[in-house]
Amino acid sequence: MNRCGGIFVAVLFLAIGAGAQAPREDGWVPLFNGKDLAGWKKNGDEKWIVDQGTILCESTANKYGYLTTENTYRDFTLRLKFKGEAAGNSGVFFHSRILGIDPQHGPDIEGMQVEVDPNVGKHTGGLYESGGRGWVAMPRAEGEQALKPGDWNDLEVSVRGTHMVTQLNGTKIVDFTDTSPKFTDGVIGLQIHTGGGVKMRWKDIYLKQE
Repeated sequence: MNRCGGIFVAVLFLAIGAGAQAPREDGWVPLFNGKDLAGWKKNGDEKWIVDQGTILCESTANKYGYLTTENTYRDFTLRLKFKGEAAGNSGVFFHSRILGIDPQHGPDIEGMQVEVDPNVGKHTGGLYESGGRGWVAMPRAEGEQALKPGDWNDLEVSVRGTHMVTQLNGTKIVDFTDTSPKFTDGVIGLQIHTGGGVKMRWKDIYLKQE
């Protein structure tokens, strides 16, 4: 191996060791490296740790909590897996931003949320605008039955301008065009809902930008 090749390999090794997440050949970029929370920011006092190659979030302070990406995104497709291990509610945010901290309730967030609930019929995959209009798109009837309680679930979120589509375990949940979006870009975030009892795992988090 020549000197330049050796330098390249050394730099690549150091980047991987530091948690760098390179895109795959098909353009999908891992947002979670399975080892640490590089690229993410904790917001609030709730528990976010890496456990057995997954992100584990758990209520500890009985407030809202968010794990948000350091980068912002506009048009993309997001794929991830989640599994509820307790009764508490969660969510996946996009086109969002943290505004500050409420001492009583935890971080304040505004933006679009994809509902994630561990129970069937609780609107997982529906769209809710936090800090704004509330529910903007409810799941279709068949979508309410797509959740697999206590098991890993595949969630896909596609955002192209104001057009948003969510799918849960291969079933289309909502297909929504927003005529008055609050934001058109922002962070991606995972949520711990206030009220306690949240225990959710996340893994295989990939994003492809358009």
